[in-house]
Amino acid sequence: MSKTLFLWLFVAFLAASCTFKKDKPTDESSAAINTISVIIDDQLWNGEVGDSIRNKFASPVLGLPQEEPLFSINQYPVKIFEGFSTGTRNILIVKKDDENKFEMKQNEFATPQNAFHISGTTSFEIIELLEKNAPDIIKKMKAIEIAQNQKVIKDSLIDTKKIQKKFNIDLLIPSKYEYVMRRKNFIWLKSEIVSGNTSLIIYQIPLQSISPNNAVNDIVKVRDSIGRLYIHGSAYSTQMVTEKAYSPYFSKTTLAGNKTYETKGTWQMKNDFMSGPFINYAVFDKAHNRILVLEGFCYAPSKQKRDLMFELESIIKSLEIKK
Repeated sequence: MSKTLFLWLFVAFLAASCTFKKDKPTDESSAAINTISVIIDDQLWNGEVGDSIRNKFASPVLGLPQEEPLFSINQYPVKIFEGFSTGTRNILIVKKDDENKFEMKQNEFATPQNAFHISGTTSFEIIELLEKNAPDIIKKMKAIEIAQNQKVIKDSLIDTKKIQKKFNIDLLIPSKYEYVMRRKNFIWLKSEIVSGNTSLIIYQIPLQSISPNNAVNDIVKVRDSIGRLYIHGSAYSTQMVTEKAYSPYFSKTTLAGNKTYETKGTWQMKNDFMSGPFINYAVFDKAHNRILVLEGFCYAPSKQKRDLMFELESIIKSLEIKK
């Protein structure tokens, strides 16, 4: 083959490759839940910039009994930024450049996807941009991961007619969950896993049960009363209680358009050895004159619990309240 012909073929191949990448930015994103790709050169990654990224995006998840990172990070140098590294739902692209810039692009290389571009003239400028934008970046990353989890859940759902009838709500609950208890204002569903289980409980209480001025104490008091009534271990005189050695993490949010209190912490089985994390949402549903409580908790002593609890959070955040 002549050198001229070879050159023409090579140029044609490059052109085709470029066209392919440009015309096909919507490949379906495929990545493990809560995983992000950080595109950054090794020199920055191994210095203060990398430390800042790890401190923000791999910080410990609140409410878990052992430290687990908020996101699992895969780092790639800029020069090999292609292929599988572009297929993650969340990409953080960090580099030194001749201007200080922060930009978010949706579905740039795949869909669904958030691509966050941060550039700065110095490491200090890059870190400043990271510090300023990290809360919003994390919020958007979590939202896309929740949506992905809910998409997976939709593949196989449990019949929620019993929940709809009792609470006038709907939820996306995977078919691996089973009803284990139903009472007048209480439902408990459970999914068995290797060496443990995950649980979802739903109940309603009067609007005045949780005071804004004493919210955390009231939430703990309510959930401990529910544990005393319904959630017991196999041994005699055991019941679920909130772990008293650590204060729960408390924040305010919105679910199904209603003011909601989010509480994360750990539970233990009184007079027994069992324990684990919980996430509790108290939804102030004034239209139905009640506080609707949805809580997820798990018992998985030999497993990491971040993704188990994240699935429960995804289920709860699929809440729809019927009018």
